[in-house]
Amino acid sequence: MHKIELNDDIVQIALQRRGRLRLFERIDPKRTAHLVIDMQVGFMTPGAPAEIAPAVDIIPNVNRISAACRAAGALNVFVQNSISDESKTSWSNWFDAFWTPAKREGMYATFMVGQPGHALHPDLDIEPADMRINKFRFGTFVDGSSQLHQRLSGLGIDTVIVSGCATNICCESTARDAMMMNYKILFVSDATATHTDFEHNNTLNNMMLTFADVVTTDEVSSLLAS
Repeated sequence: MHKIELNDDIVQIALQRRGRLRLFERIDPKRTAHLVIDMQVGFMTPGAPAEIAPAVDIIPNVNRISAACRAAGALNVFVQNSISDESKTSWSNWFDAFWTPAKREGMYATFMVGQPGHALHPDLDIEPADMRINKFRFGTFVDGSSQLHQRLSGLGIDTVIVSGCATNICCESTARDAMMMNYKILFVSDATATHTDFEHNNTLNNMMLTFADVVTTDEVSSLLAS
């Protein structure tokens, strides 16, 4: 589990800007979706091309939030990092420039839809009523990634809880875009994970300052229960 550290200067800037740290002291569970980002075999298996080793440690907290959502009537959405033949072309800059040829082929073999690495981790608690979404970019809401925004809008969702991995890549990208599409964001500090504490805490500070209410698993579970 990451050692969480919010920067004192950032905390003070946030307090001066909005007068409080906690933004959303009440939420409507019926209008809330818990987005579980990329908790997949391909990120959580030792030696995998894109292994994020700390992600395994947050599974119990992700499951706790999912259970609290079900009890309160909120929606769980399991989002999966996905590659298709179309996205290889339409997002070629990422695949061609940021990976060596060997690593790129490893990503294709892992995250193409239908490959074993694309599957959700078996220790996640998933129910038939939960939604599943394939996304084809870092952020779930960016154009060309998924139809999640349309589906949530159709359900009247106005609040999203973000958990999963990687904190500073797909979780952060999803939260930033969702906030700018007018969702209320609860970013869970101890139910997100990435490679290092440094990367994790940089994102938490970014989230707190501008994009989200940064909360713990205990805090978001209490919000849902109340």
